[in-house]
Amino acid sequence: MTSRAYPRPSMRLLAPITSLRPRPWGRRGLVERLRLTIVSAGYALAAIPALPLAILVVVAVPLGLVAVGLLLALLVVPATAALIAVHRHVGGALLDEELRATYADTSDSSTVGRPVRWLRDGARWRDVGLLWFSATGGFVLSLVPVLLVAAPIVHLIGLAIDPSWVWVSLLAASGLGLVVWWFTTPALVRARAATERAILVGSRVAELERRVEEIAESRSETLDSSAAEVRRIERDLHDGAQARMAAVGMTVGLAETLLRTDPEGAAILLGEARQTTLDALDDLRSVVRGIHPPVLTDRGLAGGIEALALALPLPVTVSIDVAERLAAPLESAAYFAVAECLANTVKHSGATRAYVTGDLTAVRLRLVVGDDGTGGADEHGAGLTGVARRVGAFDGTLHVDSPPGGPTAVAVEIPCPT
Repeated sequence: MTSRAYPRPSMRLLAPITSLRPRPWGRRGLVERLRLTIVSAGYALAAIPALPLAILVVVAVPLGLVAVGLLLALLVVPATAALIAVHRHVGGALLDEELRATYADTSDSSTVGRPVRWLRDGARWRDVGLLWFSATGGFVLSLVPVLLVAAPIVHLIGLAIDPSWVWVSLLAASGLGLVVWWFTTPALVRARAATERAILVGSRVAELERRVEEIAESRSETLDSSAAEVRRIERDLHDGAQARMAAVGMTVGLAETLLRTDPEGAAILLGEARQTTLDALDDLRSVVRGIHPPVLTDRGLAGGIEALALALPLPVTVSIDVAERLAAPLESAAYFAVAECLANTVKHSGATRAYVTGDLTAVRLRLVVGDDGTGGADEHGAGLTGVARRVGAFDGTLHVDSPPGGPTAVAVEIPCPT
């Protein structure tokens, strides 16, 4: 079952800023600036938790030699990471790129050793820098669009209460402020997001070093995955088609022996050999489909995923805007990533419906597989780890949003310059 996908409401509010120009005039431009003003108001409100967290982090450092400092760090640092994660999500959505966390791994550290590792982690200190920016300059920057659009309302109320020339002058001045609001709001909101990106990403050298490490790790995982895939194909051929063809040879040889003495028995054996040959062909087709499904060659990525969805036992909504043909390896990786996610949905989610959305821009292919199931999908489970490894070979990323109780949304992004 295929039809148009149902969008998620949060995606509209956090749509990317595509242009800083004052056009289009009219309703569309007004809605866009009101949307960005709401985002800017949210940015300004983020200063409320940012300031106390920034102060507590500074206080926790000198107190780290005593137990109260360690306890404070264990509370404040995770809270800071949670708040910064929201900033990453909002800023990444506005800039249409991913702002990933690059924290040092502390999974093997003790309760006492964890704060020490945090103290030496540059990414944690960049979080602190963002807290101070959010509470100071970022707050002022985000407050400007809100004040510009709110000023006429305040002055109009003041004029209604006290009809004097002062309020008339202020109302006229706020009209000019609306013009400024119209021209500057997209630039101000984008500047806030770009500044946060610069704070969180760090120096260009550090970013390049991190990318080299990721590419080296992805290359190693790809080689391991390729070797495992070759072994799987060899095993499938050996246990399937090869064994059946060997059986065909033995059956035909026996039929030749019986041909003169027992023609009827020979005919039966030849019939069995024919059926075994057909089974061997089915095995070969299955192996080929596991390498590159023929439907991708015939219908492309969108058609392949639609055909995949039709075979599932629950209704799946498919809306994929990928008109261009992609490179065969990339199409295959995207197809199998979606196939694995849908298989997980059928097996584990308890969903009554699912959806697949996708679009192709000048810089990346984005696919989202979601359902209305019970949630709790594990990003580090075997299935999703395999998906991450498959798209990682193309420098792609996997994001899982699956809170307990659902719903679940798994987003795959693969760089795809056209």
